[in-house]
Amino acid sequence: MAHKREYGKECPYIPAGPFKIRIPGVHYRFEIADYVQGLLMCAVCLGAIPMLQQYLGMPFEVALAIVVLNGILYCTHVLLGDPVVPGWVTPAIPLLMLYVSEFPMGPERVQALIAFELSLGVFAAFLGITGLGKKIITLIPNCMQAGIIMGAGIAAVNTVFGKTGYFQKYPWSIAICIGLAFWLLFSNYFKSLRNKNKVLQVISNLGILPCILLAVVVAPLVGETMWPSIKWGFSNPSFGELWSHWTFWSIGFPSAKMFIQAIPMVFSAYVILFGEMIQAQALLEDAGKVRPDEFIDYNPNRSHLIFGLRNCLMSIIGPDITMCGPLWAAMQVVVCDRYKHGRKAMDSINGGAGSFRFGTLTGYFLMPIVTLVTPILNIALALTMMVQGYVSVRIGILKARTINDLGIAGVMAAVIVARGAAWGLAVGIVLSLLVLLGNKKNLDVNIFVREDKKTEIKEEA
Repeated sequence: MAHKREYGKECPYIPAGPFKIRIPGVHYRFEIADYVQGLLMCAVCLGAIPMLQQYLGMPFEVALAIVVLNGILYCTHVLLGDPVVPGWVTPAIPLLMLYVSEFPMGPERVQALIAFELSLGVFAAFLGITGLGKKIITLIPNCMQAGIIMGAGIAAVNTVFGKTGYFQKYPWSIAICIGLAFWLLFSNYFKSLRNKNKVLQVISNLGILPCILLAVVVAPLVGETMWPSIKWGFSNPSFGELWSHWTFWSIGFPSAKMFIQAIPMVFSAYVILFGEMIQAQALLEDAGKVRPDEFIDYNPNRSHLIFGLRNCLMSIIGPDITMCGPLWAAMQVVVCDRYKHGRKAMDSINGGAGSFRFGTLTGYFLMPIVTLVTPILNIALALTMMVQGYVSVRIGILKARTINDLGIAGVMAAVIVARGAAWGLAVGIVLSLLVLLGNKKNLDVNIFVREDKKTEIKEEA
């Protein structure tokens, strides 16, 4: 029997220790619009396949099996009480690519990936179980929070426009589709048009799905991809080959040395994970201000526990170079934006996030969808990277409270892009101690003041 949520209350759930179990159709309304969007947005998730093929040497069907396993685990977040659209640890992917490339292609490289992902999962789960995850977020200074988020955003943009980025191969497709995405998601002019036109309201509710469909047509027209060759039926992920050739029980458990070697990379990836949790919390808080009819409970400890266990499990059944992260920032923005339209548009944030991930999971098995988007997988990946980059930089800047905060954050962000997350964090700690240590609140200058929805700088004597 479906439970109805009262005004101002939390979405119904079944208590289970640190988790809050929510079943679609029982505890929250299944959102068709978000499900349909997820069907084609699985194109972005399928973008992991080229990476797995290039860096691990996996056949297409084996890489697809890993995507499917990851897709099943995506659904555990809303199921267990985490109201987010989970995804990869996207900004850390370039760092992990460099790390695994230090090992020879074959079993040794896969073992290195297993050691890293298992270590990351155990570390995150430990922070969630002990409750340290929530405390870490509250203890980190605003300047360092801002620097981590901004650095993640710039790193995401760099994967598109860097020297070896996707823009080099698909310049016209990426330029056109990103232009449309930014106009649909962030333009105030489009928002004013949307409020007056029902057709534009429907398009707005689809998020970046129209941009994905546009890429399917534009990319072949400008000669940057082939036209899709549509096939019917169901996809055939090769779980048997995955488990017989790419897991530790077939190639051997990683050595202790590999676990030690993985520590710096684990630390770097966690810095990014930390930034994504801050971002998730900020996006949900922003959405909650517009929708007082629902109390949104985001618990960093619970999030740590869920994505930590996901990483542990994937390291055993399907080592994944994209990792298991707490947030797909681009789609969380889209879901939160539709949520802000009111209860009729989306009854609960859990319904939007959960329905979207059920949609992506379904899409992996539908051959017409897989073959439709296969030629534009890299373009779809570039699109989501750019949206994430835009949002990360915007939120990172707003996290800063003083001019000094913003300066430290800018330097941190640059170092993260140039030298990696661990270096960026070290620089942030040193600069925070040198610049901010001993400052008194009444002597700090250039405070950012939020007033009438405008951000202005106030000089204090």
